[in-house]
Amino acid sequence: MLVFEKQTIHSHILLPSGQLVERPIEIRTNPITGRTCRITFSRKEEREPGTVLLPDPPPFSEDRSSCPFCSARLATHTPRIPPALHPDGRMTRGASCLFPNLFPYGSYSAVSLFDDNHYVEIGTASQDAYADSFLNCCEYLLRILSHDSDAIYMAITQNHLPSAGGSLLHPHLQVQADRIASNHHRFLRRRGEEYFRETRSRIFSDYAEHEKRDGSRYIGSTGAWEWMAAFAPEGFFEIWGILSGITSIRKMTPPHWLELADGVIRTQKFFRSLSRNGYNLGILLIEDWSDNLDLRVVLVVRSNYAPWVRSDFTGFEVMLGDMATFTPPEKTAERARPFWD
Repeated sequence: MLVFEKQTIHSHILLPSGQLVERPIEIRTNPITGRTCRITFSRKEEREPGTVLLPDPPPFSEDRSSCPFCSARLATHTPRIPPALHPDGRMTRGASCLFPNLFPYGSYSAVSLFDDNHYVEIGTASQDAYADSFLNCCEYLLRILSHDSDAIYMAITQNHLPSAGGSLLHPHLQVQADRIASNHHRFLRRRGEEYFRETRSRIFSDYAEHEKRDGSRYIGSTGAWEWMAAFAPEGFFEIWGILSGITSIRKMTPPHWLELADGVIRTQKFFRSLSRNGYNLGILLIEDWSDNLDLRVVLVVRSNYAPWVRSDFTGFEVMLGDMATFTPPEKTAERARPFWD
């Protein structure tokens, strides 16, 4: 059984006026990980620098002269896939192009471009461009499985703008596979196995079913994907998409990727409505035929890429390990739902 646990504690302080006030803090436990987060309601009264309006594009957003991902330099400044994986060296689908990461994070590490647009503001990309890039990632990972069946720990991620960890403005996905599990892969594999052994059902399917039934954090669907605000977020305005019944990219079809792209862009448009311009995306895959984990995508907004904007991670997150966010997930869902209408 999944437990959606939350409890409220209070802090009592004297305001400068002398008034005694009670400040509530809600502590929620993530039903999947067991990690806690804190919703500090009083901080929503703060004026967050740089989020009143969407910041202007970075001052160098029009400078393509040194971008290795732009078409003029792509062929000469990016590496090629070894022939054992792909005879052409680069994989193309529509306007998307995939090639190895020049600075790899694992045994198989690649970059999947959307198109030749050098700077794309959040929420303005085309659905087809995203779908083609995802499909490129899928084909690359399937080729890896055929080439190295032990490289089962896979991920598709995105860092939009330097505030989210992006080193290049030109939009792209990162895709990788390895024989060695990351911390999150290792945890999810164990958690999925334990949950299935105890309940004979899959943890993300049950999570999605609970949230759809509860309704307070459920946002909507794009085809077979169900979208919801995370119950115990580990990032600001964290949104999950869950594809119940699909536990492997081997089972994914082109419509699944197109529907995922639809939900990702809707989430981006929601983030844009909050005057935020950076975000992270992640899909973790364990291709071991275990059938325990449905596909899930996680999206979190990041601090704006603009001068003098405060980081979204403080000493509390880095040193204590608890996310301290300001907005209840129920409010996040309420504000996001119009983008699914």
